[in-house]
Amino acid sequence: MDIRPNHTIYINNINDKVKKEELKRSLYALFSQFGQIIEIVAMKTMKMRGQAFVVFKELAAATNALRQLQGFPFYNKPMRIQYAKTDSEVIAKVKGTYGDKEKKKKEKKKAPEPAANLTKKPAAGSAAPVHSPAVQVPDNPPNYILFLSNLPEETNEMMLSMLFNQFPGFKEVRLVPGKHDIAFVEFESDTQAGVAKDALQGFRITATCAMKITYAKK
Repeated sequence: MDIRPNHTIYINNINDKVKKEELKRSLYALFSQFGQIIEIVAMKTMKMRGQAFVVFKELAAATNALRQLQGFPFYNKPMRIQYAKTDSEVIAKVKGTYGDKEKKKKEKKKAPEPAANLTKKPAAGSAAPVHSPAVQVPDNPPNYILFLSNLPEETNEMMLSMLFNQFPGFKEVRLVPGKHDIAFVEFESDTQAGVAKDALQGFRITATCAMKITYAKK
């Protein structure tokens, strides 16, 4: 692939039966775990059906997302992802305003470091104390079922499945009829559930709602 890496990734082979607004929300839920998203472009015109663009603030986030989600089953179709041929207008404007590419390069080199630390957290025994002061979620004894709360109104089963599907042992998501802000996620073992719990504690599906995760009561 001779397209130069940039902040914008181009996705195609998307299920075109999905409504535009739901598609944008689901793309945000899936891709925001890699870094700050500036813009998502998805159009339903004949020429653009089944395609979308996701614009990241950091180049490292775009690269990470492309590698991790290549072929990911999104609404039952494997996503095909590549760098967009040109930076989006948003990024071009930012670069034009700040201009100093060398400075940006240095910032980008630093960016992957926190991500590396995050991957170590679930394995370390100190994972829970790191998260609990910030979120202050009273917890139950370990369980293979997780209880999610503080979910935004637009949450759906697909969004949650995409988030938790990346963790080994994931089995299913169960929404609670009539209550949009809570859900259950089942794993094969309480250890696997714990890894997902630590990694996604406080994850923001939307900018305002930080998800709270506890073990479900046995």
